[in-house]
Amino acid sequence: MGQPEDQAKVVAFLASDGADFISGQTIHVNGGM
Repeated sequence: MGQPEDQAKVVAFLASDGADFISGQTIHVNGGM
């Protein structure tokens, strides 16, 4: 099962410069389930 920290890490990444060219994607954060 995914943890709240997993969600926070994805949000932090998407808000960073490293995610500049990501658009129109579905990112599943579910702990590998």
